[in-house]
Amino acid sequence: MDSSATPRRITFLVWRDTAHPDGGGSEVYVEHMARWLAGRGHDVTIFCAAHANAPGDEVRDGVRFHRRGGWLSVYPRGLAYLLSRAGRRADIVIDVHNGIPFAAPLVRRRGVHVLVHHVHREQWQIIYPGVGGRIGWWVESWLAPRLYRRRPYITVSESSRHDLTGLGVDPERISVVCNGIDVPHPSRLQPRSSTPRICVLGRLVPHKQFEHALELMARLRVSMPQLRLDVIGSGWWSAELAAAAEELGVSELVTFHGHVSDTERDALLDASWLMLVPSIKEGWGIAIMEAAARSVPALAYSFAGGVTESIVDGETGVLVDDLDELVSQCRALLEDTEARLAMAKKARERAQRFDWQSSGEAFERLLTQR
Repeated sequence: MDSSATPRRITFLVWRDTAHPDGGGSEVYVEHMARWLAGRGHDVTIFCAAHANAPGDEVRDGVRFHRRGGWLSVYPRGLAYLLSRAGRRADIVIDVHNGIPFAAPLVRRRGVHVLVHHVHREQWQIIYPGVGGRIGWWVESWLAPRLYRRRPYITVSESSRHDLTGLGVDPERISVVCNGIDVPHPSRLQPRSSTPRICVLGRLVPHKQFEHALELMARLRVSMPQLRLDVIGSGWWSAELAAAAEELGVSELVTFHGHVSDTERDALLDASWLMLVPSIKEGWGIAIMEAAARSVPALAYSFAGGVTESIVDGETGVLVDDLDELVSQCRALLEDTEARLAMAKKARERAQRFDWQSSGEAFERLLTQR
């Protein structure tokens, strides 16, 4: 460790961790940064919600985990932790603002950084329609920028930086550290499916809009009877998606794999011809780059934030404006082998530029230069 990176005591306040049933890309990012910092000699703690999949306290990969509280009570418990003897010793606090802030500045004046994966404007009304969603959006869009005024922000894409600026956050206080990917250079890919297969990958939650992939299957089933869809991931919206597949008459064309190991995920990606990312909003799109590393181009919505940076439109994948265009572009690429393979090659080449070491180094510089 060089002199600019003197060991620090660093605490992450996080809604959930990757072991949590609802853990996703934001948590993957946090834990990669935490492991990098711990490997560099920093004393790193993650404070997050308790759940049945992990003990209340453990040390994993050099990172100390304290799991307390539940879905909402984790927030006051996090502030209580900052007021505890162990919490007061922290030199740096990373307040991970995942829609609801921990509000660390209420109990701490110095060393607070805010980490925002993306702004949740659209998700609030999808998941909590009505008053609950309006209150949530008010907290995120009005209260939080004032609560964290003068605090440095970290986010994962220029798109998220733009959205934060739109909420009144000074752009000079926002730094971008992109996601990496776990295996940027897979040495060997398993065989691609001989018949057309597409996939979606991620948590099964409403704002991912995986129903759009099911609708696509319904529209293409007559013209492309061999087409199959792999749904990779688990989540609380799984029953609704299964019901939607049944209602659309595509259940026999869709496989719901649930949560799978990394090896199984990679095999499913290798078999896929294309990935669909119909999410209404992403901070970046780790799944897009995981697929790209395995030569799978992705199609996503042009209004969905960070996907406009993880996909180079027309080169490593395609950005579309609506469901009709998603269907037509998917059909075109499935039928045009030459164009699809050229896109797959460029996607894999670009994925080689992203790794967690580079992200960790940039993240550490931001914490230690101030």
